[in-house]
Amino acid sequence: MKQDNSVDDLFSTQQINEFKPLADRLRPTILAEFYGQQHLIAEGKPLQQAIEHNKLHSMILWGPPGTGKTTLAKMIARHCDAQFITLSAVLSGVKDIRAAMASAKEHYVVNQKHSILFVDEVHRFNKAQQDAFLPFVEDGTITFIGATTENPSFELNNALLSRARVYVLKSLQTDDIKQVLRQALINKERGLGGQNIVISDSDLDKLAEIVDGDARRGLNLLEIAADLAEEIEGRKHITDEVLKNVLQQSYRRFDKQGEAFYDQISALHKSVRGSSPDGALYWFVRMLDGGCDPLYIARRVVRMASEDIGNADPRALQLALNAWDVQQRLGHPEGELAIAQAIIYLSCTPKSNAVYKAYNRAKKEVQESGSAEVPMHLRNAPTKLMDELGYGKHYRYAHDEPHAYAAGEEYFPDGINPTQYYQPLPYGLEQKISERMTFLRNLDEKTKHS
Repeated sequence: MKQDNSVDDLFSTQQINEFKPLADRLRPTILAEFYGQQHLIAEGKPLQQAIEHNKLHSMILWGPPGTGKTTLAKMIARHCDAQFITLSAVLSGVKDIRAAMASAKEHYVVNQKHSILFVDEVHRFNKAQQDAFLPFVEDGTITFIGATTENPSFELNNALLSRARVYVLKSLQTDDIKQVLRQALINKERGLGGQNIVISDSDLDKLAEIVDGDARRGLNLLEIAADLAEEIEGRKHITDEVLKNVLQQSYRRFDKQGEAFYDQISALHKSVRGSSPDGALYWFVRMLDGGCDPLYIARRVVRMASEDIGNADPRALQLALNAWDVQQRLGHPEGELAIAQAIIYLSCTPKSNAVYKAYNRAKKEVQESGSAEVPMHLRNAPTKLMDELGYGKHYRYAHDEPHAYAAGEEYFPDGINPTQYYQPLPYGLEQKISERMTFLRNLDEKTKHS
């Protein structure tokens, strides 16, 4: 009988490569193609020197997703002409570790060449699994490279950590992401260069900013946008609308009770905000009468306590939480009465939206500025590694200073201007808070001019 080779033809290497994600196809193969991490791979840096001179050593690559940990490990293996063995801590066990070690030993015997074992998400391995690597690292069977998004001081065994050098990878800058995306658009062999894709500079900027330093995510979104692009006169246009559809987030509503339901919860919220206990109580009962779940209302009342009262009367939040708890514990009718009590209290107490506005200001700032790093003096250093990296150096302990306040100290990331998000209003307890914050800011000013 003639063997059917159609399956083999269908899944030829060339065709399989066509189905690889863009981020995988475009993975850099040499240092010159690698964007970001110049503090590690720039000319003369320790890791660059180790790669260029084939000075292999075990290492931990610690950094956020999409910063090039796997790519860097593969480039090291390729440059040093070493066998690249990869394990995923999510899928692998001790049996897989032993098989990998056997492969490394055989490769050395047959080819007289070294092996690099790359373990992705190494922090997911337990102590026993991490210990299984140690003998093979010690006797030189493998060079170990682990990748992790978690702090290795907390997640890795000291024995393994002491045998590996830690390299900290940083989120890519927006300009780095834009360069990666542009390469994807012009690369005809591995990227999208053969598809005649058109995208405006502003939309490319938007895409680069929204992925927050994750190159892989940026490439994935670009590939989806390319698939959805509108073909006009032989060219594929990634329009504003296409990009909006790719980037949008979908939110699920609470239920499908219709517009009247949402109008009523809006009326309840606005009655509380407007200090109308009678109006608020009316809409509360109307919603119960219509069959609304009291727990849903209790949840919304907690929101009202923070959004519309905040620190003008912090007791409002606790009372709202208590009412929610009573409803969960006792149900009808005791729970509903507790919610009514909370609604009336919230309606009658002083109002302030200062916390709500401060939160939104800070949220907007974070979305626009990306993942700015925590300044070294604000970090904790519970481990030797973190202390050596300078964590916590020059931190001022507020309790040791006059008024228990480190006047003039900076708490924002480098490059982010200190901003007064929270501006207390002259109502209820917030009036006292405002006086306290004014006093402290005056101390800051005196420090600046001293």
